[in-house]
Amino acid sequence: MIIENVHVAPVAGPELESGYIRIDGDRIAEVAAGPAPEAPGVPRIDGTGCLATPGLVNTHHHLYQWASQGLAQDATLFEWLVALYDVWAAMDAEVVEGAATAGLSWLALSGCTTTSDHHYVFPKGRGDLLAAEIEAARAVGLRFHPARGSMDRGRSKGGLPPDEVVEELDDILSATAEAVDAYHDPSFSSMLRVAVAPCSPFSASADLMTESAVLARQKGVRLHTHLAETLDEEEHCREQFGLRPVDYMTKLGWLGPDVWFAHAVHLSDDDIGRLAATGTGSAHCPSSNGRLGAGIARVSEMLRRGANVGLGVDGNASSELTPLAGEMRQALLFQRARYGPRALTARQALELATLGGARNLGRQDELGSLEPGKLADIALWRVDGPHAAAVPDPVCALVFGPVPPLARVLVGGRTVVADGELRTLAHDEAGRAGVRARRRLARLAEERGFTAAEQIH
Repeated sequence: MIIENVHVAPVAGPELESGYIRIDGDRIAEVAAGPAPEAPGVPRIDGTGCLATPGLVNTHHHLYQWASQGLAQDATLFEWLVALYDVWAAMDAEVVEGAATAGLSWLALSGCTTTSDHHYVFPKGRGDLLAAEIEAARAVGLRFHPARGSMDRGRSKGGLPPDEVVEELDDILSATAEAVDAYHDPSFSSMLRVAVAPCSPFSASADLMTESAVLARQKGVRLHTHLAETLDEEEHCREQFGLRPVDYMTKLGWLGPDVWFAHAVHLSDDDIGRLAATGTGSAHCPSSNGRLGAGIARVSEMLRRGANVGLGVDGNASSELTPLAGEMRQALLFQRARYGPRALTARQALELATLGGARNLGRQDELGSLEPGKLADIALWRVDGPHAAAVPDPVCALVFGPVPPLARVLVGGRTVVADGELRTLAHDEAGRAGVRARRRLARLAEERGFTAAEQIH
């Protein structure tokens, strides 16, 4: 396949005002300026009026939360969790598959080609929830990095979740190891990789955190958890462990180039230095942090000091209907609101959403930039509309403005989105799957005595 007559923003390397991308199999063979060479019989896409970027990489999500959007609208993080855990405790594999289908299709429709998902709620006797979301990812056609989450500190042990959704340590380690063995594919073109991901310092014991790190490193997979999201969390860590969150993670052996944290909002100067020095990444989720009033992560300072940062939309229950492409704009505006107009550029925001995310997932050699030899995961944005064309810089149009229409999304050279519609699933059916998941979760929760409608405010 050849994409021609297109403005190319490769992220790594200079932009091409008019060039082409030649794809061979599932990989990029050539990126060059000027007209494309003759290639009889090779399919061609005319990219006139379009911007080509790497496919976006989402490094923090909770797909099951598509079924519980719009609840606890005015709550802090801890209030929100307390309100929703009893609703989530009712979910089953059918809910998860429907929610994941809708959530993954929504990501694809915002230019995402690779996504992680942090699933940590496993009610007993509700089916194979991890398998359900993996099947949804296969159907939608995105590269998928499920992070097998876990919690072992229920309310009886000082945690926030009800005891029925937490697991015993040995069961967690066994199930996590089985998930890695069953699903993790380390190959270059992998569509499926698994990470190890205890939920957070306030819902996972020190034993779970340390044993998970040992397991991940034995298996050669990555580590993920929430960290430093709110000041409530910092206070909790001080009270429970006598340490701030990053100090606690350091003690548990949780810093390193195989680790990325979600949020990392409340970091000290020393914390940022340690993340940079150890190669520990973070997933910035600006819309969710704003929705929950958590604060603004120090992304500009982290980048300046050499720490890696990617983007995440977070679960849709704390960032309703948030498109991944829109998080570039949110990240840019939040940093400028805090630090001034030079805090983050449009091209830095694009790098957060692409190469920064690939680094978080350990796939910077395969994904995140448009270079020969890398996988042909490409987003083609229509920036020539009657209004968007007034912005002469197409990267500015992508990042500063509303999300432009998508002409094409390719994953390994395969079309997933064309002309703004899914091509792997029936376009409307993916959305209806999410509606059915929401209705089913509400009914299951009501059967347990929890009415979701009562949790709106």
